[in-house]
Amino acid sequence: MTLLIAGLILWIAAHYFKRLMPAQRAAMGDKGKGLVALVLVVSLILMIIGYRGADFIPVWTPPTFLNGINNLAMLVAFWIYGSSAAKGAKAWPAYKTRHPQLLAVKIWAAAHLLVNGDLASIILFGGMLAWAVGSVILINRAAPDWTAPPHAGRKTYIRLAVITLVAFSITAGIHIALGVNPFS
Repeated sequence: MTLLIAGLILWIAAHYFKRLMPAQRAAMGDKGKGLVALVLVVSLILMIIGYRGADFIPVWTPPTFLNGINNLAMLVAFWIYGSSAAKGAKAWPAYKTRHPQLLAVKIWAAAHLLVNGDLASIILFGGMLAWAVGSVILINRAAPDWTAPPHAGRKTYIRLAVITLVAFSITAGIHIALGVNPFS
């Protein structure tokens, strides 16, 4: 559990560094990008190893019907995350919401909190949810003005639908390979 918590702390610190200490981050210049990227990779490794190695400490028992809700929410999360990736014009909801990637992380985290009732999951997914909420607040406070991007066309939506289904399938396959069937 220690590695999981250390990874979360590093993840949050690396992301909040620019917002909470902008002068110090700016003083690091381009070299700072590499250092922050390295800290983020280390934080991910720590979170993964810490989560996989954590003892199962049950807190609550999720009902099985939540698996379907989780899977639907994950499709939505992939769609929303992908909706921000197009250059220029954006697909829904990226043209409606300022932070589609953080919204996708919030949906991902909340969906996983629904189906995982152990302490390590609550720490990981609850921590990531709290980080995403805090990030939106910090970004909006630092730069309150936002102009919505233009709407994307049909080709972007078709491409996004395919990418969403492929990403969902790959992620489900990885979960199954790791011994966690998201469909049962």
